[in-house]
Amino acid sequence: MTTTTRRAEKPAALLVPSPGRHRRNSKAWAPWALLAPFLLLFILTFAIPILTAVAQSFTKVTRQGVFGEQGVTTEFAGFANYAQALSNQNFIASIGRMLLFGIVQVPVMMVLCIILALLLEGASARWPAFFRASYFMPYGIPGVIATILWSFLYVPGLSPLIDIAAQFGIELDFLGPNTVLWSIANIVTWSYTGYNMLIIVAQLKTIPNEVYEAAKVDGASSWRVARSIQLPLIRPAVILTTVFSIIGTLQLFAEPQVLQSVSPAINSEYTPNLSAYTTAFAYNDYNVAAAQAVLIALVAFILSFAFLRLTNRRSK
Repeated sequence: MTTTTRRAEKPAALLVPSPGRHRRNSKAWAPWALLAPFLLLFILTFAIPILTAVAQSFTKVTRQGVFGEQGVTTEFAGFANYAQALSNQNFIASIGRMLLFGIVQVPVMMVLCIILALLLEGASARWPAFFRASYFMPYGIPGVIATILWSFLYVPGLSPLIDIAAQFGIELDFLGPNTVLWSIANIVTWSYTGYNMLIIVAQLKTIPNEVYEAAKVDGASSWRVARSIQLPLIRPAVILTTVFSIIGTLQLFAEPQVLQSVSPAINSEYTPNLSAYTTAFAYNDYNVAAAQAVLIALVAFILSFAFLRLTNRRSK
């Protein structure tokens, strides 16, 4: 008698992939697929240039021959490029000049944008959309064009302001050694006040109407509402715009470069970015220029970090 044994066959359901598992896998990859274009651009335009600049700041390139036709040697330089950058008195002076610029210009601009934002969001404000667009419009003008426009008010013989002041015996010199820095500050303030104002306006719009109604019931005046309600609640936006302004101060480049052609007081290393640009493209010393760029980034980070620590300590 023969016994036949048959292997149990697996159910068909076990041989077919689970649709739930497929959906879970697709959901896990969906965010990365959406982020892939941004991440690719971020790596190519931000991460790789920064890492390249840091790497070049620690290397030294020696060219044999006039144009390096006899060979190019790259070697590790340690902190030699940083020492050379810090020994450049013009570069150090440019950082000090921008610190003075920021100490004066940033607070003035922040006060202006806060006042404008509060006025535009006031209950009695008329045509707020028109004035918001008008104040923001200078930000849409490129820095080079804005500097050219303002130079017509700075250059003697072209400026009506200088001619009018001369009629009253007042001599104005917007491009002199002691005034050109504040002429640049005026251009920057004119360009970026509206931009910072919009950020603060966006923060003001998040304040619930119930808060204003409660203050009205309590008989609070407009000044009291601004001081006790609006100013404390827009603090995050003010901190954000101040940090942006501190970083932008050290990145100043277009305005002094354009005014350099009409103001002898502006040299080729007037600002830190202009100094790094001159070192790279006028002196062909890209490694020292990379070290200067890294130092500028470090100074911006230190200043921003110190400001954030100070504001956080006061809030506590």
